[in-house]
Amino acid sequence: MLNGLWLGFFVVAAISALGQWLVGGNAGIFAAMVESIFAMAKLSVEVMVLLFGTLTLWLGFLKIAEQAGIVEWLAKVLGPLFRRLMPEVPPGHPALGLITLNFAANGLGLDNAATPIGLKAMRALQELNPSPTTASNAQILFLVLNASSLTLLPVTIFMYRAQQGAMDPTLVFLPILLATSCSTLVGLLSVAIVQRLRLWDPVVLAYLIPGALLLGGFMALLASMSAAALASLSSILGNLTLFGLIMLFLLIGALKKVKVYETFVEGAKEGFDVAKNLLPYLVAMLCAVGVLRASGALEFGLDGIRHTVEWLGWDTRFVDALPTAMVKPFSGSAARAMLIETMQTHGVDSFPALVAATVQGSTETTFYVLAVYFGAVGIQRTRHAVGCALLAELAGVLGAIGVCYWFFA
Repeated sequence: MLNGLWLGFFVVAAISALGQWLVGGNAGIFAAMVESIFAMAKLSVEVMVLLFGTLTLWLGFLKIAEQAGIVEWLAKVLGPLFRRLMPEVPPGHPALGLITLNFAANGLGLDNAATPIGLKAMRALQELNPSPTTASNAQILFLVLNASSLTLLPVTIFMYRAQQGAMDPTLVFLPILLATSCSTLVGLLSVAIVQRLRLWDPVVLAYLIPGALLLGGFMALLASMSAAALASLSSILGNLTLFGLIMLFLLIGALKKVKVYETFVEGAKEGFDVAKNLLPYLVAMLCAVGVLRASGALEFGLDGIRHTVEWLGWDTRFVDALPTAMVKPFSGSAARAMLIETMQTHGVDSFPALVAATVQGSTETTFYVLAVYFGAVGIQRTRHAVGCALLAELAGVLGAIGVCYWFFA
């Protein structure tokens, strides 16, 4: 899938360039494409330097949280809920702790760190699967919730914005939180309907109703604020949550007699190992996207969508953010490249860049997650996993666009 997508970028770019040269007489198009390849290769290294630091930092703190028992405590807190949503998983099964840790990594926006943890959780669920080649209900629910990209603290999005020179990297904190809530809620409801899960169970309602009321009240408060006030609140909450979480991990770790420095270094080494493997993928995708943009093919496709949107009488500012949304289900590295390229082209705090950042933070690489997670345990029949995951993906994209018009229009 990734092979075809990557090759397709270059093939489409080549066809577009030939058309501009032979029909439009633009002989300089090839020079622009070659220049873009080298520029994007250089940008990949610059982005990678900050990515090294971000992943190393947060996996270090996550290791402290794990050693301090925070993850285990979360597993106990969420245990009653998972027992209703995943009735085939026995109480205290290791899969529950791994699922919690996976959600914690996703919640922090550490998608690359969450993948190896998620694979361990999927293998643990596979041990309970009565049909090794067919996805179980628990595996489908786990995958769809994973694919819905529940992101509470999107630190990698903040990192990309900081690297591109944003004055306030956390400006998109609240938009991402609201958009990812849409995708997760739709993902949960779609699976619950298909699997006939008893969401009206008193224990499930005890978890969902307070969360829904809290989110509803919060949105009502936001609705009473101006766009400038919303942006300011998003910045304050983003930075406060980020630093508050760090202090929480450190203080609880110290109280539990965890050697916080040594534990941080141990986790940071894991982050370094994860990060160093990403550079080839980042170079490959950023160069492909750069060629696509320089050839004029990307702009040509967006112009077609833009004219359709104008014909419908809608605002067209979100159209330039659509490349990120269109490739995200297939490839995280391609979507990351599209996001960075959008920031470079339109400005890091432009409306398209803000929408693209929100989409990136509130959606997941659905087909990649399906292929990797199910492929790792030999699942061949995915049942309703694809449909439910794509529905959650669509909800995240639409939610991101709507929330950004609310906050930044």
